Amino acid sequence: MGLTKKTLFSEDQNTIASIAKVFGHPARIAILQHLLRANACINSDLVQELGLAQATISQHLKELKNVGIIQGTIEGTSMSYCINQEKWLIVRSMFNDLFDQLPSCDGECC
Repeated sequence: MGLTKKTLFSEDQNTIASIAKVFGHPARIAILQHLLRANACINSDLVQELGLAQATISQHLKELKNVGIIQGTIEGTSMSYCINQEKWLIVRSMFNDLFDQLPSCDGECC
């Protein structure tokens, strides 16, 4: 979407779209699932867990971190990441609010 077109939509609509885009890659979903199970992770564990190249995983981690879904620390050459629980709850609420807008139509909508 062009930069100027974003102004046609609300901040919430743009935020949900940005997060949905990040959720749109299976490697990122796999990373999130791993982090949710482990509740913390060192970057090199993901290489072994997912079988992807370090550079690929780093790019996916960057995308997840840019939208705030994960947070991490760097100590020397080690990077530890975990789910940003506060942001996770906000994202869950945003998507639940969107999904809850579906009116009940008893199969007679179309």
